[in-house]
Amino acid sequence: MADELKRRVGLGLLTMYGIGVMVGAGIYVLVGAIAAQAGVYAPLAFLLAGLTAAPTALSYAEFSSRIPEASGEAAFVEKGLGLHWLGVAIGVAIVLAGTISAAAVLRGGVGYLTAIVDVPTEYAIIGIGVALTLVALVGVLESLSLAAAFTVAEIVGLIGVIWAGFSAEAVVVYAALPPPVWPGITAAVALAFFAFIGFEDMVNMAEESKDPTRTMPRAILIALGVTTVLYALVSLAAVRAVPLAELTVSDRPLVAVWQKATLISPVYLSAIAVVAALNGVLAQIVMAARVLFGLGRREPALSLFHRSHPRLGTPVLATVLLGTALVITSLALPVAQLAEMTATVLLAVFVVVNTALIALKRREPDAPFKTHPLVPWLGLIFALAALASTLWSKL
Repeated sequence: MADELKRRVGLGLLTMYGIGVMVGAGIYVLVGAIAAQAGVYAPLAFLLAGLTAAPTALSYAEFSSRIPEASGEAAFVEKGLGLHWLGVAIGVAIVLAGTISAAAVLRGGVGYLTAIVDVPTEYAIIGIGVALTLVALVGVLESLSLAAAFTVAEIVGLIGVIWAGFSAEAVVVYAALPPPVWPGITAAVALAFFAFIGFEDMVNMAEESKDPTRTMPRAILIALGVTTVLYALVSLAAVRAVPLAELTVSDRPLVAVWQKATLISPVYLSAIAVVAALNGVLAQIVMAARVLFGLGRREPALSLFHRSHPRLGTPVLATVLLGTALVITSLALPVAQLAEMTATVLLAVFVVVNTALIALKRREPDAPFKTHPLVPWLGLIFALAALASTLWSKL
């Protein structure tokens, strides 16, 4: 076994990985929930959410240029705040959150799959979980190439939805819009913020990226920009083509958009939703295994995970452990509620990471990719606001 990962990932694959993680399967249900809060101003809510996520994404971009390590947030926090225990705790939280989130996405994707293919749910979960774990074991280039192919399929599906929404007869006349209800739009922005969670996964690929101090910041910003545009256009197409009363209660809002413009079977979109789920699961396995690999370098108690296959260049033990945990969790636990908890965990991580960058910029102002001193402060404020909104909604 070796203790280094192979640098095989360029800007293109890294960017597609980020887009795939951020778009994910959530777009297929989130549009209706956002429209329920913001009404016809759902596209504005997505744009504002993208802007809200941008400062934290920029903080991650700067940190990734300073510390291009697989342990990501764990390394960031330890370097910025000088607290080893907190860095390890953050890293373990990211691994657990990624595993639980992947389990929820896998179960949701299997739900779409069993609607179009007659296969027992348990067998589908085990089969897909094992297959994706094997892909992650084979190599990072192979894993990210498959993820890129999945992402292309997702984008093609979303472009189809956008076309359908703008081809259908309009139910909203934009020349005479109702006045915006800002409390609803603000609530929608807090909800839509979760749609952009995913850029934090990208930094954990730093040790396998070519020239990460340049490649990683560019990939993060491009992925965030593309995702913001996609969400805004899809939501605009949705509120244009489907009456709000129908859109907000639909459990398949994009299918509702599709059916307004074409007689082609929506099975097509169900298949795309399965692909989106597979992409999300694969991305989380790859990401969490790299975090565990990086933690093994920093924490003696986890050192057994700091091993990579000499030929494949992948963290074998970490990947097998996470793939197994993913399948067991998806089969055994009510993961829907736990998946909601992952968003809360990640927002708390964003608070700590932005705080760590504020401290580090004061001590070491120079960096290969340098942001304005206000950027981590804005990221901290926005993350705290989103976290407070999330916790308040659970009371």
